[in-house]
Amino acid sequence: MRTTYGNATVRLYHLDGASEGGAVTTLFYGPLEEAVRIAQQQPEAMQDGLFIATDNDVIAYCDLAGE
Repeated sequence: MRTTYGNATVRLYHLDGASEGGAVTTLFYGPLEEAVRIAQQQPEAMQDGLFIATDNDVIAYCDLAGE
């Protein structure tokens, strides 16, 4: 189980595997709590491609939401 704190600085990004070679789009850089709020507002189909990167880890948003 991952542990962190709500105001940890993270990067929320979308990885589009459908594009040739994949495309990465940063949606937000800031506190974890805000990144989770932004991720929740994205269309469900897009949420599968969302990832949250901390200073030492990367987790798929869907995995984080399921914890």
